[in-house]
Amino acid sequence: MTKKHDHDHDSADLSHSMVHYLLTIHKLKESRGFARVTDIAKDLNLTKGSVSTALNNLKKKGLVEEEEDCKFLILTSVGHKEVHRILSARTLLFYFLKDFVGVNEDVAEKDSCLMEHLMSSQTSEKFFDFMKKLSCTCEELVKSGGKLPANFNFQTTLDLCSFDSAKEFMGSQKGDSYLPEENAEQPN
Repeated sequence: MTKKHDHDHDSADLSHSMVHYLLTIHKLKESRGFARVTDIAKDLNLTKGSVSTALNNLKKKGLVEEEEDCKFLILTSVGHKEVHRILSARTLLFYFLKDFVGVNEDVAEKDSCLMEHLMSSQTSEKFFDFMKKLSCTCEELVKSGGKLPANFNFQTTLDLCSFDSAKEFMGSQKGDSYLPEENAEQPN
C-alpha cells in the first residue's frame, strides 16, 4: 500500500502556529545565536507552558531539538530545510499577489503568511518556474525594445531571473527581510 505523500517531509504535517514556532526559532538563532523557551514565548506573546507543549510536538516530528549541555533549541536539518521551504513559499506568494495579481502590500503580506505552509515543495518549485518564465520573458521583451500586450505586465521586484532553479532560490532564503518588521513603527 502506497502512502499519499511518499516524498520528503511535507507541509500537510504542519499547522499555521507550528510554522510560527519554527520561524521564530530560526529568527532568534540567527539574530541572537540562541533560542530558549522564554525567548520564543516573549516573541510570540504566549505562555511558556503553551510554547513547551508546541515544542514537544515539533520535537516528535523531528523538526526541533535541544542543544547538548544546555536547553537552547535548534532546528534539525529537516526543520531547517522546512523553514527554507516555507520562507520560499511566502516570498513567492507575497510577490505574486503584490506584483502579478495587484493586491496591496498589507494584504499580500497577510495572505502569503496564511498560505505559506500549505504549499507543497512540488508546487513551490512549479510556482517558481511559472513566475520566473512570465517575469523574465516580460523583462527581456521590454529590454529589447518590444512592447507588452495591454494588461500583460508580469514583472516583479523579486529578482527571479538571477536564479537558475527553484532549489537555488529556496537555498538562498534567509528570512522575511522583504517584509516590514511587525513591531516597527509604520509611517502614517
